[in-house]
Amino acid sequence: MRQKLLVIVIAQFFCTSVWFAGNAVLQDLGTEKGLSESFLLYLISAVQIGFITGTLIFAMSGITDRYSPSWIFLLSSILAATFNFCLSFTHINEHGILLSRFFTGFFLSGIYPVGMKIAADHFENGLGKSLGFLVGGLVLGTATPHLLKSMSIRLPWEFFVYASSALCVAGGLSMRFLVKDGPFRKPSGKLQFPDFTNVFQIQSLRKAILGYWGHMWELYTFWTFVPLFIQEKMVLSSQDISMLSFSVIATGALACAVFGILSRKIQIELLARIALLISGICCVTFPVFYLFASNTIFICYLVIWGFFVVADSPMFSSMIAMAAPATIRGTTLTFVNSIGFLITVISIQSVGLLLVKIDFMWVWPFLAIGPILGIMQFVKRIKQRKL
Repeated sequence: MRQKLLVIVIAQFFCTSVWFAGNAVLQDLGTEKGLSESFLLYLISAVQIGFITGTLIFAMSGITDRYSPSWIFLLSSILAATFNFCLSFTHINEHGILLSRFFTGFFLSGIYPVGMKIAADHFENGLGKSLGFLVGGLVLGTATPHLLKSMSIRLPWEFFVYASSALCVAGGLSMRFLVKDGPFRKPSGKLQFPDFTNVFQIQSLRKAILGYWGHMWELYTFWTFVPLFIQEKMVLSSQDISMLSFSVIATGALACAVFGILSRKIQIELLARIALLISGICCVTFPVFYLFASNTIFICYLVIWGFFVVADSPMFSSMIAMAAPATIRGTTLTFVNSIGFLITVISIQSVGLLLVKIDFMWVWPFLAIGPILGIMQFVKRIKQRKL
């Protein structure tokens, strides 16, 4: 079983490389094709919007529970790799590039949440640990573009497109033929649109979903603006900023693994609550560290924030997977991911507006809204237990 978990983690990392590597080559692509900075921002959003669209369609159709998830994973990996590969076409225009990134994101919706379902179908016991390693691999992938940038690797940008597309297909093949569908999978019956109002009537599931959405409000906005935090606080070269950004974000991979291991001994809900509380404190105290901390202490503070901002992610995913009915587990995970990523887009855009309206250091306590809403779900649950 350990070998299967390792394959799942590597397969997810390989397949999501089309997201991470694609973001890493955007600047080079923009320079070669003469794309504007505003268009590059559209490209980054195109992947997010594609992923949100795909997860909504996957969730509303229920296909991840009706059909074999390992086959869905494989087909999605081939299609995501194909659209990612289109970036390397010599005569591709702006519209083609935009569509390439959109459909790459669209088919990633058959990879990320479906991979979590496959893990849940294999590791119903000890799911927190399994998803801890799985999400940890994805966090490391998120940090990788910063590492590549800091190293100033002198390779043609097309190399990363070719390599990521090849890795994506390899990941899909390994998931299908080395892991396959799990023994705890319970296929749903006929194809039908799920009734998510019934899902929200399951109290433990509703609390976990709302907690996860609160966590997502903070997470991707923090990751997006880590380089800006460092740039505004200290004078460094772009390579140094990229290396520090990689270190801050990659710390989250360790956090996911550590919390996953701890979930075997400590209640998953308690671990999620601790992570939410500490990351929320980090949001609120940003002005203090920004104004008064030395550069070294400020980086240490960001590393702590980077650790706890994502440590609760596999905990929430585990709670959702365990609380969801087995016949719609994949559909539920996909739907929750879709709304979660939509929340990240709203949060990032909201912060972007605040940055031009108020002083820099007072923007970031705004992110505490997410952890506060997440913690409120646990407080309500505790009060209901007492009653």
